[in-house]
Amino acid sequence: MIQMEYHKPVLLKETVAGLNIKHDGVYVDVTFGGGGHSREILACLGPNGRLIAFDQDKDALLNMIDDPRFLLINENFRFIQRFLRFHGVKSVDGILADFGVSSHQFDEPERGFSIRFDAMLDMRMNQQDVLSAHSLVNNYEEEALRQVLWKYGELRTAPVLAKTIVQARQIQSIDTTFSLKAILKKHLPQGRENKILAQIYQAIRIEVNQEIEVLKAFLLQTPYLLKTDGRLSIISYHSLEDRLVKRFIRNGLFQGEPEKDVFGNFEVPFKKVGGLIVPTLSEIKSNNRARSAKLRIAKKVN
Repeated sequence: MIQMEYHKPVLLKETVAGLNIKHDGVYVDVTFGGGGHSREILACLGPNGRLIAFDQDKDALLNMIDDPRFLLINENFRFIQRFLRFHGVKSVDGILADFGVSSHQFDEPERGFSIRFDAMLDMRMNQQDVLSAHSLVNNYEEEALRQVLWKYGELRTAPVLAKTIVQARQIQSIDTTFSLKAILKKHLPQGRENKILAQIYQAIRIEVNQEIEVLKAFLLQTPYLLKTDGRLSIISYHSLEDRLVKRFIRNGLFQGEPEKDVFGNFEVPFKKVGGLIVPTLSEIKSNNRARSAKLRIAKKVN
């Protein structure tokens, strides 16, 4: 089987070490991609250990690992509990997640993820999904577009960007990455064009793939899947994700405060392990993709 060219795993040793792997444990890598983290986990497991991986992108299947201890499930990890139970797994010793978009997806022009290539607007991680960047840009109402750009791109210019897109598509369909870039060019500050474009593309990609909803659905299932002392090891790349992960580890909730027990102590499912881990300067130098990565590790306490 031909292996696809995927990114070099970020914080590889640190993320896997955070799982505190038992030789005969059961682990899940919910973002398989090129398989870098999965291979490192398998290297730490004994002959009776087991690793289940998830990836909704069919291209990831080309990176399949030939190992009897390994299972790759070609599904969105928002359904982690359902598919683990289908395969006879009710509880696990650790879960790893790397929420970055793979370099493979960015580097394949026809996937439409990158501002570097002129290609059809797409951005679907699962190419079977109905909603694409093209349908979003050409069909979302102006207010819905504004909300997407503001909420997921944190763009102060979201109102004018949304208005410009709606006005332009009334004249002609916006079909490609470069046509979207050209339409918005007058609103891109000189010297910061690529930064603002990256925020715009990030916002569209998050909405197309429902990334925040998927993240929340996934996190809410983890307390029911992890054994006591089981580990959660998560890499985030932008503040929207990291804030959710940090808050969930601290409170077991995304908003509000947890309930107190009869002794007045907060009842929370996790306890953080160590502090925030970020890549070293040498890793960032050798792998630019690592520059915004943030790793948080937690232990299931009850």
